Amino acid sequence: MYQHTRLTTNRLGFFQKFRNFDYILLVCILLLGFISLATMYSTDGGEIKFHTKSHFTKLAVFTLMMLVMSFINIKYWFSIGYLAYVAVVGLLVGTYLFGITSSGSQRWINLYFINLQPSELMKIFIIVCLAKFFHRMKLENVNSIYTILTSLIIILLPMGLVIVQPDLGTAVLIAISGIAVLWFAGINYKYFIYTILGFIISLPFVIAFLKPYQKLRVLTFLNPDKDPLGAGYQIIQSKIAVGSGGIFGKGFLKGTQSYLEFLPEKHTDFIFTLFSEEFGFVGSAILLVIYAIIIYRIVAIGASSRSYFAKIFCYSFGAAIFVFITINMSMVLGLLPIVGSPLPIMSYGGSSMLATMIGFGIVMSARVHNQQLIA
Repeated sequence: MYQHTRLTTNRLGFFQKFRNFDYILLVCILLLGFISLATMYSTDGGEIKFHTKSHFTKLAVFTLMMLVMSFINIKYWFSIGYLAYVAVVGLLVGTYLFGITSSGSQRWINLYFINLQPSELMKIFIIVCLAKFFHRMKLENVNSIYTILTSLIIILLPMGLVIVQPDLGTAVLIAISGIAVLWFAGINYKYFIYTILGFIISLPFVIAFLKPYQKLRVLTFLNPDKDPLGAGYQIIQSKIAVGSGGIFGKGFLKGTQSYLEFLPEKHTDFIFTLFSEEFGFVGSAILLVIYAIIIYRIVAIGASSRSYFAKIFCYSFGAAIFVFITINMSMVLGLLPIVGSPLPIMSYGGSSMLATMIGFGIVMSARVHNQQLIA
């Protein structure tokens, strides 16, 4: 799709912007935030301790930030697309050179007011960058060699910087975010088929270059009972917790796997396990419905936007959120190897929530300014 090189202005009054809000999306985000806060309270043993206080603070601050971002014209997010991408790449380089090391990985950089994980931000800003890249492009140029190579460079550069941290899981999620944009921008499906075939063929060689703990995760996924008290312990306990929840769950603050400390990392990537144990299949289904409504509203906002940039961003962000949710829940159910994939908004972690709320802020900006044409 090709637009002219002129920005059209469509100034909206303050109250008009309020009327343009997608209140269904906003209510679902707030509801998800409330559920996450209640679950975090449960991880702290039914007391308001560090994780609950910290999660509440981040949730309040980043939700307010999302609302402020909603009032900013969508053409602003278009204008900073490349700059934001370069800035996050710079943060990734800074993390490699000066980052904080924890649990064998150097993923965080100390910005004094927050320990930031730039790889989480890259999941969002790679979408912003590529959406801007394809915005002004004629349809006949989308599948050109120049376009494909440039897109691959934009995706592979941050992937490489994240892999050396090492954090293969997040690198894959960044790639998925970028690939989603290529799909919705109209890249020929045959390139995706070639990529999948190439990945399958090279898989034995890729495994050979994995670090020992990464190989162990793959082996544990294939047979967690091989080392039930070691590498397989977490996923075994996770499946026990989910299964013991039954139809209606054990009740709020009554999850035995959590309260008897059988379940490690229950406040981060495995928070769905605790939630499922306490609220069972019905509670998990309701949580999935909330996520489904959120994704549907994101896609609907993209469909109603006049801006091609907004359309691509919304479609790609919605697809990325779907993949993040699927990978996290599949991981805790033993359907995928364990990777660093937090559950959006639910999991504890400032960088993950910051990135997710930035994404929602841009989506809401597209909704508020859905008649804004970016040329």
